[in-house]
Amino acid sequence: MKVERTGTVRGTRAVGAAAYARQAEVVEAAERPAAGVTASVLGIPEGEFTPRVRDAIKTLMGEVDNLRRELQQTRDRLEEVERTADQDQLLPLLNRRAFVRELTRYIAFTGRYGTPATLIYFDLDGFKQVNDTYGHAGGDAVLAHFAETLLSHVRESDVVGRLGGDEFGVLLSHANEEQGLKKADQLAEKLRARPTVWNGKSIPTAFSYGAFELKPGDTADIAMARADEAMYAHKRNGR
Repeated sequence: MKVERTGTVRGTRAVGAAAYARQAEVVEAAERPAAGVTASVLGIPEGEFTPRVRDAIKTLMGEVDNLRRELQQTRDRLEEVERTADQDQLLPLLNRRAFVRELTRYIAFTGRYGTPATLIYFDLDGFKQVNDTYGHAGGDAVLAHFAETLLSHVRESDVVGRLGGDEFGVLLSHANEEQGLKKADQLAEKLRARPTVWNGKSIPTAFSYGAFELKPGDTADIAMARADEAMYAHKRNGR
């Protein structure tokens, strides 16, 4: 906003007086009865502001308030639907569709702003055997524990999602491949140090993982395929 000088003391005082007068008008209007303000807003002359008109205005204002509440309730329901649509059915993670959307966004940031980002890919080994041995309830406990461990050891700016039945992805913002590999190793250590305990039994869980730095121009499918390749390379090297 540009502020211009008045040039004289008189001019300054005039501006101040005018501002004070406007402020006084606003205060006076605010202190009037609500009905008077409503009448002024609606353009109804004071002489026509009869009890009948007053009741009609009150009814109208009540309906407006109801509409506002209904609108807010609709907005809240839509937000809840959006959250539900993005969340995995079993775990408190993004589902594959939502994760791919975030992955695409991270790739765009990498190309547009040069911001590094790394995708970590986790795959549980022999998960079918876990289900066969402990039942689906035990398998679900393993998945829930895996998800909880990942979530509790990443930043708010990072993204964790379930990509398939026993596959997980972690998006690390502002992290190159070296930093991503280091973080992947740290997460793996946390997962190995705290196995799943279900019904008093410790369920051993093996997994493989790999990390891949996102490249400008990649698609989400290409990025996930390369992260998958990095995971298999990591597995072959016996790390």
